Amino acid sequence: MPVFVPTVPRREMAVDAIVTVHYFEYAKNYVFEGEKHDFWELLYVDKGEVEVMADSTGYRLRQGEMIFHKPNEFHNVFANGVVAPNLVVVSFVCRSPAMSYFEGKVLHVDGDERELLARLVAEARDAFVSPLDDPRTVQMVRASSSAFGSEQMVVSLLEQMLIRMVRRGAEQAQEVKVSSSVKRRSDHDLAERVIAYMEENLCGGLSFAQVCRFSAQSATNLKTIFKAATGMGVMEYYRMLKIEYAKRLLREGSGNITQIADRLGYASVHYFSRHFKQATGMTPSEYTQSIQAK
Repeated sequence: MPVFVPTVPRREMAVDAIVTVHYFEYAKNYVFEGEKHDFWELLYVDKGEVEVMADSTGYRLRQGEMIFHKPNEFHNVFANGVVAPNLVVVSFVCRSPAMSYFEGKVLHVDGDERELLARLVAEARDAFVSPLDDPRTVQMVRASSSAFGSEQMVVSLLEQMLIRMVRRGAEQAQEVKVSSSVKRRSDHDLAERVIAYMEENLCGGLSFAQVCRFSAQSATNLKTIFKAATGMGVMEYYRMLKIEYAKRLLREGSGNITQIADRLGYASVHYFSRHFKQATGMTPSEYTQSIQAK
């Protein structure tokens, strides 16, 4: 008798978990300042148009287009101020090497893929009680009663869509569309947030590593973006803010030099005085005397 040997299918595109499924109807001036996380996220424009940043690269997405954010890629999204967008956002865990295909691309979604995505959203509404329009959702809560296999269908539909898109490959993939205006706008907003963060932390010490963590940027990206926006290095700017604050405290008589040095987190009054003179050409005492003489 013949011996049958089962063939175990290769799982070339395997989604291990669903993190969130969203369908958003945003206002025309909506701004999402950004995040990064250790799983994949796709964003599909169902209606309207949005501008997206992926790390330091800007994109403009129109209706019918999709972008993927790889794990640990900082990303944000802006409505264009004219048309209110509708967006599908699905975040998921997938360790398949084939996912590298989606990096750095804006993809046009065809009719069959759009149908798969619509069915995925419909299955998610049945499988989970978490509202799909709540951006604060961090976990999809299972419904107590749902259609048989609804969670599995969400995963299956997502895998089918991903496989179809990889198969279409270069035929429909668009080259990266870099929008310099989006990048400038996002870089300016980032620099402003970093400056505000530094201003809130003038009293005490603040390291460059802490600023990087706050900005959710790599050290290299932050240095480049901040220098372009301000003409100064991050910590150079922070030291300048400290000196300007010290000058204000001296003008207001808010403590003596030792007290101000301690308030601003300097290790010693001597270090503060040296730093102050490097920045202003005067010691703190000389600066105080120059103010009093006026």
